[in-house]
Amino acid sequence: MAGRIEDYALIGDMQTAALVCRDGTVDWLCLPRFDSHAIFAGLLGTEEHGFWRLGPAHAADAEPPTAARRGYRGDSLILESEWDTPRGTVRVIDFMPPRDGAPQLIRIVEGVSGRVPMRSALRMRFSYGRVVPWVHRHEGRTVAVAGPDSVWFDTEAETYGKSLTTYSDFTVAPGERIAFTISWEPSHKQPPPLPEPEQSLEATEDFWREWVEHCTYHGPYREAVIRSLITLKALTYAPTGGIVAAPTTSLPEDIGGVRNWDYRYTWLRDAAITLSSLLRTGYREEARAWREWLLRAVAGDPENLQIMYGIAGERELGEAELDWLPGFEDSAPVRVGNGAAHQLQLDVYGEVTEALHLAHMTGLARNDYASLLQLKLIRYLEQHWDEPDEGIWEVRGPRRHFVHSKVMAWVAVDRTIKLIESGDADGPLEKWRELRDDIHRDVCEKGYDKERNTFTQSYGSKELDASLLLIPQMGFLPPDDKRVIGTIEAIQRELSTADGFILRYPTSGSDEGVDGLPGDEGAFLACSFWMADDLAMIGRVDEARKLFEKLLSLRNDLGLLAEEWDPHLQRQVGNFPQAFSHVPLIDTALRLTASGAYGG
Repeated sequence: MAGRIEDYALIGDMQTAALVCRDGTVDWLCLPRFDSHAIFAGLLGTEEHGFWRLGPAHAADAEPPTAARRGYRGDSLILESEWDTPRGTVRVIDFMPPRDGAPQLIRIVEGVSGRVPMRSALRMRFSYGRVVPWVHRHEGRTVAVAGPDSVWFDTEAETYGKSLTTYSDFTVAPGERIAFTISWEPSHKQPPPLPEPEQSLEATEDFWREWVEHCTYHGPYREAVIRSLITLKALTYAPTGGIVAAPTTSLPEDIGGVRNWDYRYTWLRDAAITLSSLLRTGYREEARAWREWLLRAVAGDPENLQIMYGIAGERELGEAELDWLPGFEDSAPVRVGNGAAHQLQLDVYGEVTEALHLAHMTGLARNDYASLLQLKLIRYLEQHWDEPDEGIWEVRGPRRHFVHSKVMAWVAVDRTIKLIESGDADGPLEKWRELRDDIHRDVCEKGYDKERNTFTQSYGSKELDASLLLIPQMGFLPPDDKRVIGTIEAIQRELSTADGFILRYPTSGSDEGVDGLPGDEGAFLACSFWMADDLAMIGRVDEARKLFEKLLSLRNDLGLLAEEWDPHLQRQVGNFPQAFSHVPLIDTALRLTASGAYGG
């Protein structure tokens, strides 16, 4: 059985990623890309669906021992796990070298003290655990083949096959190092080059050290910010600049429930806010690459802007269910693809425009087509801003006039007006100033509940929505506006959990709620960071700092966050690690640092 979500570590090569559990088991890996079929899908099923365990040998009827210590080597994505056993101490170093060629997962066993019996158990299952590959020897190497894929397994240790699994039993002494590598290659091509584990380890460490040196943030929360930045970099698909929301699919928002979605795609919203965090911490190259990805993905068709694309800009992301996988802790269905790709979400126009605006303001080299795209987006919004949509949370119920969507439409127009005013674009300035005023007036008249002194989730509704916390952050209203303060306080009263974290919106348990789904969900971590931001903006900086540091305490021992926190089970839930959690962590750290609102 897979571990808890927070039991996992992330390793990756900026093209795909693996999750490694505390007991040394790789339970999730898709090859060769984030959105490829998994060869280890034990995370969403059982060991029958693929895994790779490497750790101290143990009795067949006993649980694998968990590492006594683990951590990343410095500011890198190189995982080091240590076990203390009756025979001595052993370390396993796990990493995926950034690559131009074949993807590799390298695991190096290092003896620390004593002589420790070890075991590697490798069970590859292609197509998300459904296909047993043909495993055979080829010129002294082990290769698993199924259809278009081949995975090559290389090690100096002796191996043997049993029960459709490749094993290696060995003993490691102090200072001794034994490496294991798997490499992917299309099955019709020549074998990948023999791995060079030690050289790859050195190159990987150099890559991350040099990348982190570009960070311009040196405040009191640097450790948390750096780890979040590394995580965001790991979620970037290097060949195209696309950024996945998470490297996993179907990790549940509600344990045992149906809120299980595939996040291995590029949401314009998530990528845009990721871009903003990277820009504000010194990472212009990633921002430039994402802007180029955006222009390719949208191409000449902004009227049909999708809310998400494949990592190379693919448009068709059809949703399907993998009924042979029981799901993480029996949370079914397991889904691949995402049917929300063709929803109407008007807020996306605002997020994309805000990202392009920030890139422009921070001196990213001008791109004429980016400015042209921005103008085209506004011309679309002129005709459609007053329509109902599915909103930021991708509801699967009826479309509504979501207040956040209208606010972000206002943002799109406002930032484009600023672009024209700067002299870097031409457009109907007075006409769009009137449009900006019309949207603002519409929101304030129809999306505000005067009796309760709060904005509401949608026009005419009584429900609240944590996305309303973005109203002051986007500049729609100033932080000291009574309507802003009233909304913040209403969300604290009505959407706060007992431990002070923030829900996205009310859910209805077994009944279908506004999102068209049964079941509940945890506190949405991004919303909780937004609350900390707002509290700081309205002068409640001590309260903001306490909430932020409480949120930091929810990270696992490696500094990683999933999408949500279950206040009842006291554990992380949702896809992991989640860009939409790590981005606002960075943003709040920057805001609190600028305000001096931190302890110590």
